[in-house]
Amino acid sequence: MAGARDSFEEFEATSLFCPRCRRATPARKKLLLVLPSGSKYDYVCAECGTAVGHKMDNDPTEFHRTVPPPRLPRRPR
Repeated sequence: MAGARDSFEEFEATSLFCPRCRRATPARKKLLLVLPSGSKYDYVCAECGTAVGHKMDNDPTEFHRTVPPPRLPRRPR
């Protein structure tokens, strides 16, 4: 039964209730913050742009891609 639980670990919202449109509308996922602990996303209404939800991702790989590698000291010529 553990395999069935793993397949539902992460959900992506495709439509959410929009308070401005007063109905469920398609939602767009927008990256808001990239943090060491994971990324934060906002969901916005695809029709009017109102924020309709948010999601915190616990995968730090995106953060490690944004941090440049350390610079090595230059040797004098």
